[in-house]
Amino acid sequence: MSYAGKNLRYLRKLRGWTQEEFANKLKIKRSLIGAYEEERAEPRLDILENLCSIFKLTLDELLLKDLSSAKTGGNYLEKRRQMKMAADVQLIQFVPVKAAAGYLAGYADPDFIDELNTFTLPMLAPGNYRAFEIVGDSMMPTPSGSVIVGERVEDVEDVKANNTYIVISKSEGIVYKRVMKNNRLKNKITLVSDNPQYSPYNVSTDEVIELWKAQMVITKANMQQRWDVNQLAGLVNNLQEQVTSLKRKMN
Repeated sequence: MSYAGKNLRYLRKLRGWTQEEFANKLKIKRSLIGAYEEERAEPRLDILENLCSIFKLTLDELLLKDLSSAKTGGNYLEKRRQMKMAADVQLIQFVPVKAAAGYLAGYADPDFIDELNTFTLPMLAPGNYRAFEIVGDSMMPTPSGSVIVGERVEDVEDVKANNTYIVISKSEGIVYKRVMKNNRLKNKITLVSDNPQYSPYNVSTDEVIELWKAQMVITKANMQQRWDVNQLAGLVNNLQEQVTSLKRKMN
């Protein structure tokens, strides 16, 4: 006896997909999903193989086990949980504001890093990530208290101008800024705030301990500042003037 139709229906509902959505994922007509689930037809081999790939199953499991039953299906959900737990999960260490001072002293100490709380973000590509809590209004509209998830940059030369970074330096500590390279002063980088009320300033590359290129910003709900059209226009104009002025000084 084949459980293909019953399993197909069970797996579809487990993911919360409609028959139309499931059909689109399998690149078949919706009417075929109905026929399979009602056991009026048997799925073709290529469709079965596609199902196995999506749900990480073998053909034997899909055809010969009732996956909706803990007894005969071998507890499908529990198996999936175990597979996720066994996977190579990418942990992101979190550096809150209260740990900032300790981080400057312990950033190279594996024991200190291991004591930091961690979390995961499945949407990130493989890499070396760390998260930092920021305070202050220098990078508005990114509000104070936001968490910046950054990917490690090994060399200052790899910095892309005008991108945002967590910059950790001996003189300035942990800051979140846009970074501009200085063509006149090769041993310095210029840190620029998004809030035009703050003036740009230079940091010696010898002072830089770590660089983390911002990949994601995590902000509490309702914390994002609202801007009207006039405020945005003024902000853009001020930033353009700052960038133009900086370019003149650097070139």
